[in-house]
Amino acid sequence: MKILSPRVHGYIDYAVAALFLLAPSLFGFGGLPETLCYILGAVHVGMTLLTAFPLGAAKIIPFPVHGALEAAVAVFLVAAPWLFSFDAASAARNFYLVSGVAIGLVWLVTDYRSAYATTTASGRYRSEHGSFS
Repeated sequence: MKILSPRVHGYIDYAVAALFLLAPSLFGFGGLPETLCYILGAVHVGMTLLTAFPLGAAKIIPFPVHGALEAAVAVFLVAAPWLFSFDAASAARNFYLVSGVAIGLVWLVTDYRSAYATTTASGRYRSEHGSFS
């Protein structure tokens, strides 16, 4: 069931990026998990700005590609505590596990096909089957 529109997904993307940038301070972890959070937050903002969907700025990355990258990130987040040996740090481990599962759930319920949309000069969105504003 694909219940999230590209626009709603965009709002979630910006919130997720902000959460990654704030998580080390909010949940009190440092070191490598902190550094990874800052990198992930910055990359997520960049990818969102470059995605071809309503809240993207440059519209370079097709929305389905954005979705595939997010699916990979979800798996990476769940594995990260063990890949980078911070599984004993409960706050960081739990943040990464919950984030991975949450991003995976967002991926499952987002309608990536509806975003075969490109902007026109008027700023409206058009698909293969018509336009929607």
